[in-house]
Amino acid sequence: MNRNFSGKTVVITGACRGIGAGIAERFARDGANLVMVSNAERIFETAATLHNKYGTEILPLQIDITDETQVQSLYKQALEKFGSVDVSIQNAGVITIDSFDSMPKADFEKVLAVNTTGVWLCCREAAKIMVKQKSGSLINTSSGQGRKGFIYTPHYAASKMGVIGITQSLALELAPHNITVNAFCPGIIESEMWDYNDRVWGEILSTDEKRYGKGELMAEWVKGIPLKRAGQPDDVAGLVAFLASDDARYLTGQTINIDGGLIMS
Repeated sequence: MNRNFSGKTVVITGACRGIGAGIAERFARDGANLVMVSNAERIFETAATLHNKYGTEILPLQIDITDETQVQSLYKQALEKFGSVDVSIQNAGVITIDSFDSMPKADFEKVLAVNTTGVWLCCREAAKIMVKQKSGSLINTSSGQGRKGFIYTPHYAASKMGVIGITQSLALELAPHNITVNAFCPGIIESEMWDYNDRVWGEILSTDEKRYGKGELMAEWVKGIPLKRAGQPDDVAGLVAFLASDDARYLTGQTINIDGGLIMS
């Protein structure tokens, strides 16, 4: 279903690739003004591609969402450019995979800084604008590991469980201001992050009896998905567009799995 977001301003972090780029394309197609954010220079190329394809007004920003001052600047620029912030999608995330006894403390702290603190900073600044507007939608990217932790990624599981906590807490606080706050938990989605996951988990989980080549571990895990396929970024984008729409105006504080039935809870 196509939804009309004409005249609406949508901020998307982690928008240069994967799920974030898929979400950006969906909102570009549906007529929104976009603020596309990433810490990578690639954001300008991704934004230009979408502008050329759909004619969408896009403000691309290279921002570190763990930096409070930069996040404040992000939302100030969005408001100055478009006059409102109607939807803010906190999608930027990182992962590392390592055994408990060799994981550097710096990796643990970086994952929480981006995946949890960064989500909170963006929600905070977006909500300041939305409270004045008396409307808005905050949408946060959690993970299947927000539901159930997995081996070699305790920091990632902690960070994504934290996103669900932030979502529920802010939903209660912001409901009187007509602001909804929801999250979603992607499963195995074909993306560069999952290329990394497949390679590194495959290396760690390989044994003398079973060595995982490129794509083999991911293919093995996909067999356990009831729908028998990995997800695509546009599968996720459809859910996010619903959460951002008026059809979801009575939905807040919820976290929705989008994983082909892998986790049913």
